[in-house]
Amino acid sequence: MNKTFWLCVCILLSLICVSCGEPMEKKSTDYSVTLLTIDPGHFHASLVQKSMYPQVDPTAYVYAPAGPELQAHLNMIQQYNTRPENPTKWNEVVYTGPDYLQKAIAEKKGNVVVLAGNNQKKIEYIKAAVDAGLNVFADKPMVISSDGYATLQQVFQTADQKNLLLYDIMTERYEITTMLQKELAQQAAVFGQLKPGTAEDPSIQMGSVHYFYKSVSGSTLKRPAWFFDTNKQGEGIVDVMTHLVDLTMWEAFPEQPIKIDEVQIASARHWPTVLTQQQFKEVTQEDVFPDFLKTSLDPQGALPVYSNGQINYAIRGVHASVEVTWDYKAPEGSGDTHYSIMKGTKANAIIRQGAEENYRPELYVEAAEGTDRAALNSALFTWTLQLQRTFPGVRAIQKGDLWQIAIPDRYRVGHESHFAQVTEKYLQFLQQGKLPAWEKQNILTKYFITTGALKMAK
Repeated sequence: MNKTFWLCVCILLSLICVSCGEPMEKKSTDYSVTLLTIDPGHFHASLVQKSMYPQVDPTAYVYAPAGPELQAHLNMIQQYNTRPENPTKWNEVVYTGPDYLQKAIAEKKGNVVVLAGNNQKKIEYIKAAVDAGLNVFADKPMVISSDGYATLQQVFQTADQKNLLLYDIMTERYEITTMLQKELAQQAAVFGQLKPGTAEDPSIQMGSVHYFYKSVSGSTLKRPAWFFDTNKQGEGIVDVMTHLVDLTMWEAFPEQPIKIDEVQIASARHWPTVLTQQQFKEVTQEDVFPDFLKTSLDPQGALPVYSNGQINYAIRGVHASVEVTWDYKAPEGSGDTHYSIMKGTKANAIIRQGAEENYRPELYVEAAEGTDRAALNSALFTWTLQLQRTFPGVRAIQKGDLWQIAIPDRYRVGHESHFAQVTEKYLQFLQQGKLPAWEKQNILTKYFITTGALKMAK
């Protein structure tokens, strides 16, 4: 009797000790998502892992050829793991070898493939992943040519058949001025209706300026030499332009599927930014141009890079113009910049990011011709008051002929943080088991515009 009693007491005490101890660590089987990164040749792959996510396994798998690009990826993740504030806890399991793609597909250590790197290879990786039954989370652009676009259409059909999620990383949707411009364009009392515009005077105009020499996570970015080969990276008109084309649909026609036959491309053009050998060395840390770029050099021995482009097109009769330009290095104190205007029947919503704004994006409201300014001021006050429920502290301030939408600093999280926001959105879609129909359609329409415009520009 006594032995049985004391045995029960011991068992009870042991259970109490377990319950009072440290929480048990989650096992890999407790996570719904495991990341599988293939050939991370661009720093955007590591920015996906700048944060931790509760449903994502801290053990992540990387398959890539050995070399400086892989090492840069691992170094950046190690930097996140060892930072003083809110360090991450990633455990990177790495495979290197010429058969990295085949090995990744055969082993299937993860269920979400992360892609950011050589854009020429990207559609090959996307197709291989989806054919193998893996979800894909890809940096833009998914494709850089008309042939690649045709493959992407087929891949989406396969993804539908296998219930897989194929999604691209559209970080610009999470910039606060863009979010508020979109909201403003839906306020009939303030904005009115979006004007159709004309080819000569588009109703939507967006432009972005970028630089080859830049800093990421506090360090000077080293770009691979192939970044300057437009056959591998893609021209600007199919690369960064992807963001602008996405925003025209996302802001003007929110959560509406835009079919390809609702788009008309009117014109497109492209032009180069010329890099000297010294500038190329500063960005790539390579002393000379590699052989695969030498055939592109001009008579002065410099490299013309077709990183600039403009597209004029119409969506459901609304005329839009988007333009992207690249320069070598930003002026002191500045960086990549964005400009956008959406023209309404009552007001225009304008984003500027110039020297007057200290190179920080700001949203302005401008009265359209014939609009009563007093009535617009009242409507703006009412709208911003309602906006306080979602974005406390946002308000309108009159500045000369314009109103500036004053935005508290807590909403300005920065470009790098937007990667966590879009990743969280993708993880939400994974949990739901599908993409919204409009997202799927508009990905295809977006790349129809960019690849079609490149063909026209050439």
